[in-house]
Amino acid sequence: MFTSIAAVLLLPACLLLPACGRGDRKDPDGTATPTASPPPARPATLTVAAAGDLFVQPELVAQARADARAAGEPGYDFRQIMAAIVPAVRAADVAVCHVEQPLGPERGPFTGFPIFNSPVELADAAAATGFDTCSTASNHTLDYGPEGVTRTLDHLDRVGLRHTGSARSAREAATPNVFDVRGVKVAQLSYTFSFNGIDRPPGRAWIANLIDPKAILAEAKRARSAGAEIVIVSLHWGTEYQNEADVGQVGLARQLLASPDVDLIVGMHAHVVQPFEKIGDKWVAYGLGNLLVRFQDGSPENTADSVLPTFTFAEVAPGRWRVSGVEVRPIFMDYRPKARLVDLTTARTGGGARAADYARIAGRISGYVNLRGAASGGLRISDGPAATPATAD
Repeated sequence: MFTSIAAVLLLPACLLLPACGRGDRKDPDGTATPTASPPPARPATLTVAAAGDLFVQPELVAQARADARAAGEPGYDFRQIMAAIVPAVRAADVAVCHVEQPLGPERGPFTGFPIFNSPVELADAAAATGFDTCSTASNHTLDYGPEGVTRTLDHLDRVGLRHTGSARSAREAATPNVFDVRGVKVAQLSYTFSFNGIDRPPGRAWIANLIDPKAILAEAKRARSAGAEIVIVSLHWGTEYQNEADVGQVGLARQLLASPDVDLIVGMHAHVVQPFEKIGDKWVAYGLGNLLVRFQDGSPENTADSVLPTFTFAEVAPGRWRVSGVEVRPIFMDYRPKARLVDLTTARTGGGARAADYARIAGRISGYVNLRGAASGGLRISDGPAATPATAD
């Protein structure tokens, strides 16, 4: 920026003197040396929370509309549905989410099976809950074509949520999602197994990421080159409604975690909770379940299960971090009397009418999490309320 001579002449003389009014140190020869504030100390640990699919069916859209109307507001309000997980999400240094379907036109129509979309207010609720970055590669990414991809990413940008897995341009697709968390650079990658038979536009394969081990490892390496010290891979994969991880998931997890460029895998898609596993000194969460969900009445109860894990990373060498602790918080979407997420960690001991029911569900979820021996690797099921965030948003 240029400043006119007249403007400079009007400045107080003090502002024109290099050492005037500052706490600069003077060297023995009388010259002033500016004193810089020391950089903030690097953290000894960093926590990453991750949540399953934000999967909005028409019944959940109706709930969000009713909640907005009850508050005297227009549009759709998903914040009340998600309120129970706010403390756990905000307590983490970084929180990762997964937007499964495109965000629709602002006033709809909103559709369910087999082609899904959701109100744009879902992005507002995800940001208000405390999420920082979202994966967007899923089997529904292309349900509304390139327009749906663009609209989704535009609204995530609008609310300040980072994103990865789909893109509006080749340049955006080639740029890893790397961001600073308390002085540590973290990357999130996102890939899916399928687009449900919808082809990517000719010449625009970059619009959304299909699972390809070579492509995943190449992007992880680019993220490292961009300074990432922690690389998280979000995968939309697995067999629907199957709690056990399938052979493809297990094989791919082992292949990716063998690379020095991948530190953690979190999975979505199965609509139920799948196990966690420690492979070497790294972790994979095969399936976190659906965070937001409203299946038809009569659907298996476990399709409303999910987990909200927090992975604590510790720096084991300069610029290299490993998960030193895993705490899993069981979550349930209760449909009655209103669709609301329930933090089973507190609800199962709260003494309410459904406390025994919530304890039973929490026990079921714990069993799924431990199907591959995660407890012996050090995983812990949360037994108390989430820590209070150090700073309020």
